[in-house]
Amino acid sequence: MFSDSKSNGHNELNPFVLIGIAFVLLIGKVGGEIFERVRQPAVLGELVAGMLIGSLSLVGFKAIDALKTDSVIAALAQIGVIILLFEVGLETNLKEMKEVGWSSLLVATAGVIAPFFLGWVVARYFLPDESNLAHIFVGATLCATSVGITARVLRDLGKVKMRESRIILGAAVIDDVMGLLILAVVSGAIQAAATGVPVSLSNVAIIAAKAFAFLVAAILLGHFIMPPFFKGAGRFKTSGMLLAFSIVFCFTLAWLAAVVELAPIVGAFAAGLVLDEVHFEPFTRSGETSLDQLLRPLSTVLVPIFFVLMGLRVDLRAFARVDIIGFAVVLTLVAIIGKQVCSLAVAERGLNRLVVGLGMIPRGEVGLIFAGIGTGLTLPNIHGLNEPVIGSATFGAIVFMVVVTTLVTPPVLKWALSRERFSPERQKKSRK
Repeated sequence: MFSDSKSNGHNELNPFVLIGIAFVLLIGKVGGEIFERVRQPAVLGELVAGMLIGSLSLVGFKAIDALKTDSVIAALAQIGVIILLFEVGLETNLKEMKEVGWSSLLVATAGVIAPFFLGWVVARYFLPDESNLAHIFVGATLCATSVGITARVLRDLGKVKMRESRIILGAAVIDDVMGLLILAVVSGAIQAAATGVPVSLSNVAIIAAKAFAFLVAAILLGHFIMPPFFKGAGRFKTSGMLLAFSIVFCFTLAWLAAVVELAPIVGAFAAGLVLDEVHFEPFTRSGETSLDQLLRPLSTVLVPIFFVLMGLRVDLRAFARVDIIGFAVVLTLVAIIGKQVCSLAVAERGLNRLVVGLGMIPRGEVGLIFAGIGTGLTLPNIHGLNEPVIGSATFGAIVFMVVVTTLVTPPVLKWALSRERFSPERQKKSRK
């Protein structure tokens, strides 16, 4: 049914790639629809659909294996991730991050530090033959929080305006920023080690400074340079200029991030972070649709390809090993426990600390993106051969953690919010 897209001596696209992309998109959308019908995130449906289809090779259906390594599908998946992080950045408001105050900052900091070190220790115990940098990378995958999943639960319950909800959502956004900085530092250290450069504290400090400087430079770029740029672009009469110029900006920053040896998604997130409604006024005055709506068809097609591909690459045979099952379970437990430290960091009195801790649990798409990047990074093993930082077994364990933390959050958060002693009336009394 499918064939690997190798060159046939011409510049024509292999027709099997077309049916492969169609198949990946179809199963992704079907999986997302099924999960949304049971009130679960579509991203999990896309991931699970990929896992189920990918497991067909275990029963002798090998044709699907070509999709896992196809370069065109992999490229589309990477573009999908860049678009996704661009959207996340667009939804992040720097002014709102300032307004949530110290509580969100403290909650976010605790929610990054505790899971990071717990994941590092667990990886070191279960993966003793892996390098220390690989252990650190596993810890990094536990840092971020999926703001979209928690926001959906709070919105469904009509609790978005609660003080606890604002702290959770603000902290989750700050978590993503911190997580991306950690990813940039760890990835940079791994890339340096892969070239034979010894990883020292000074090298790590340089990488961290580079990542921080990149974000600051991007913010300054958006504040001083992009408004006149978009104002000039707004004079163009051709339709679709807002989307085109925004994608140009996103891809340019993603490329610049790669040039300075950071992950391209850091640049994509920064691009979305610095763009504000004021940049789009020249286009909206001329009747252009909002950028969010313009991006939606693009992300609807490309983003599911990434998550289906991540599912396809999960090797279910790894879970036949007791040690890998144990690793997945313990990793999931520390991912949950690590975020409960957040509740201790709430600075304000009279708030439901349990809700804050539980609301920070889901890893969702961000954890998968981190793990996917790890599969593309390599380090020399004890024999001097390069191996992926995140191997197939470790990747499966991380996917397990992502799925469980995402599934468990909605019911436990609803339970915590519905407890009588945390009812709105009791909250008002406690604040008096």
